[in-house]
Amino acid sequence: MAPSAMSRWTQSLSEARPVSYWLDDPGRPAPEPALTGRTTCDLLVVGGGYSGLWTALIAKERDPSRDVVLVEGREVGWAASGRNGGFCAASLTHGLSNGLARWPDEIHTLERLGARNLDAIEETVARHSIDCDFERTGEIDVATEPYQAEELRAWYDEIGAHGLADGIEYLDADAVREQVDSPTFLAGLYDRRGVAMLNPARLAWGLKRACLDLGVRVYEHTPALTLRQYGAGMSVRTPYGAVRARRVALGTNVFPSLVRRVRAYTVPVYDYALMTEPLTDEQLDAIGWKNRQGLGDSANQFHYFRLSSDHRILWGGYDAIYPYGGRVRAEYDDRPDTYARLAGHFFACFPQLEGVRFTHAWGGAIDTCSRFSAFFGTAHAGRVAYAAGYTGLGVGATRFGAEVMLDLLAGERTERTELEMVRSKPLPFPPEPFAWTGIALTKWSLARADAHEGRRNLWLRTMDRLGLGFDS
Repeated sequence: MAPSAMSRWTQSLSEARPVSYWLDDPGRPAPEPALTGRTTCDLLVVGGGYSGLWTALIAKERDPSRDVVLVEGREVGWAASGRNGGFCAASLTHGLSNGLARWPDEIHTLERLGARNLDAIEETVARHSIDCDFERTGEIDVATEPYQAEELRAWYDEIGAHGLADGIEYLDADAVREQVDSPTFLAGLYDRRGVAMLNPARLAWGLKRACLDLGVRVYEHTPALTLRQYGAGMSVRTPYGAVRARRVALGTNVFPSLVRRVRAYTVPVYDYALMTEPLTDEQLDAIGWKNRQGLGDSANQFHYFRLSSDHRILWGGYDAIYPYGGRVRAEYDDRPDTYARLAGHFFACFPQLEGVRFTHAWGGAIDTCSRFSAFFGTAHAGRVAYAAGYTGLGVGATRFGAEVMLDLLAGERTERTELEMVRSKPLPFPPEPFAWTGIALTKWSLARADAHEGRRNLWLRTMDRLGLGFDS
């Protein structure tokens, strides 16, 4: 990388604020007061991200008489739910490829349930008038190397043979560049209905308002400190009080679970993103991005990118940073080296946009598990349920996870709870230093595969056979 090029790219970051664009919103609602004193309820939901918000909302919709309390350690939507790219996918399995590889006998059911889940999200947004810029635009998976174009074509043929290609279109180089014009795009798979774009923070805030409207008691700046049995129910201690509940749903995801044995199943992985200034009409015309789809490239170290409602481009991904020891710390949210790398990649993809500046640059932690998609379970004789491990694709799947947790707490056998995906667990991560060493070796191997036409070395092939992985 030439120094002059680096200087040009980093100059585009000179005014970027180290905060999520989505959270940097003058319409951000004021937090609800913290819990003080003791209270009781039928259902306590721990966590004010998507997982907890969907659980509280659906619990009240299923039974309006149920007394539901939600506690959030900081403010609703402040963590992953307010920092992600806003890709709301129908997939419950971190993509069709992962789902087909892990649960081939269930994949048609999982795809049907995922499509129904995305429809339910769209319906909820409309019914509660949630202003989150929901757009059912779809997503294009693009190839930027010849071998990736061949792999996309082969994958399209494979899913067609399984009867899973409905709504998905293969695009050659000319066709994909008609959708979005980058000199790096060689082919694409266009999923026209299976992904929506939205403003993630506004979705969280809108779900909070919907919960409050239905009578959920929401307490912010109220971290849950301990969880223990109390008579026939559970008790959760907070800094200024406590909650006694018949049932508890844990939506803490990347943060250490109150059920200690669950902690080994996830590690935090830090992901980073940039947001440009609003593009002019001339700049938009130069890249031809008329249909506002989300995009992602096909490399192991991949980028995801999309347009905001005010015509900015969000550009994220590539680096996936695991901090030694698996700790979640605010100091990891800001990583200038990664921002510079992402800026260089952005202008390589869209040289037409040279001179565009970035206004925001931020990061955040993702709850990654070894099978990439969420896992579920109960504790304390069925009084507590949890869902975690969404691995960066939780904007849509957390609603499904909320329904699973509520089914489990009710002791109900449903189509959801009978799924092998719901009944099984991923392999846990080993303790340090083995976790850091294994993840570092995997990351090095993935980068090497990207540089060698996708050829996977012995380490990656062994991980594939064991069903293990590392992804953001």
